[in-house]
Amino acid sequence: MDWLLLISTLPGQNGALRVSVWRTLKSLGVGNLRDGAYLLPDRPDLAAAFEALERDVVNSGGTAYVFRIHGRSDDEDARLCALFDRSEEFASLSRTAQELSANLGTCSEADVRRSIRQLRRDRAALEAIDYFGSRGLDGVARILEKLELQIVRTFSPDEPSAIDATIKRLSRKDFQNRRWATRRHLWVDRVASAWLIRRFIDDHPTFMWLDDPKQRPNGTLGFDFDDADFTHVNHLTTFEALVLAFDLDEDRALARIGAMVQYLDVGGAPAPEAAGFEAILSGMRDRAADDDELLDGMSAILDALHASFKSALAPVAR
Repeated sequence: MDWLLLISTLPGQNGALRVSVWRTLKSLGVGNLRDGAYLLPDRPDLAAAFEALERDVVNSGGTAYVFRIHGRSDDEDARLCALFDRSEEFASLSRTAQELSANLGTCSEADVRRSIRQLRRDRAALEAIDYFGSRGLDGVARILEKLELQIVRTFSPDEPSAIDATIKRLSRKDFQNRRWATRRHLWVDRVASAWLIRRFIDDHPTFMWLDDPKQRPNGTLGFDFDDADFTHVNHLTTFEALVLAFDLDEDRALARIGAMVQYLDVGGAPAPEAAGFEAILSGMRDRAADDDELLDGMSAILDALHASFKSALAPVAR
C-alpha cells in the first residue's frame, strides 16, 4: 500500500504557524508517527494538502519534506491503517447523541437544534477522515436519524413532509388582501415565510395562527404544514418555495435569508448569521405575548438582514 509521509520542523518562535499547522493536520486526520512525522494514505487530494503544508512551513522558516513510501508487508500496512481507526470517536459521537436524546425534555428547542446541527457537522467531519471504514459510522447514522425524528415529534409534531412537485409561477396581483394561515408558535420557516408574504407578496395580508392545521377555515391560504397551499417542495423550505413561486428568486438578499432558513430548518450548508438569528427568535418567542407580536418583532430583524445583505451584494460603484 502507498502512503504519504510529511516530515517537518517548525520555527520555534512562530506560534501562529504552529496553531495553523496543528489545525490543518487535525482536519486531515493524520496518523501521528512521532512529533513532526505525519502519515496519510496516498491520494491526490491528500498529497496536495501535504504539499501546501510543506510550502507554508518552508516559507515561514521551517523545514518540511513530503515523501511517498510503500508498505513493506500486509502486516505493516495493517499497523499503519490502525493509526486511522475512528471507532472510539464514532462511539463518543453516539454517546453524545444518546445523552441528548435522554435529556430532550429538559432542553429548549433552540439548544436542541443547535446540538443536532453540531452533531451533524461532527459526523461529517469524522466521516471525511475515516479512510479505512472504521466501526461505528452506521451506528451513528442510525442514532442521529432516530434523534432527528424524536426532535421533530417533540418540538414540531406538525412539521410538514416535503412533497415532490414542480413549483408554478404565480402573480402577486392574485394574492392581495388574503387570509394566510399556519401553525401557531412560529419558528424559523414560518416566521420568515410570514414576513416574506407581508413584505413582498400580499400588501394587506391577514394572518391566522392555528392549533390544528386540519381545522383551517375555508378561503384561507395555508403555508408550512402538510396539505397547505405552500409548503416544503423537494429540498426547498416553505420560505424558499414561496420565493420561487412569486418570482423573487433574482433577489440575492432573499437567497441569503433562504440559505439561513434552510440551515436552521432542515440542515445544510452553515450560514454565518444563523446562530444570531436563532438566538434572537428564541428570546423573542419567550417574551412575545402572541404570534402577532412575535412576527412584528422578527419582521424588523428580517428587514434589517435583507437591507444588510442587499447592501453587501450591491455592485461597487467605480
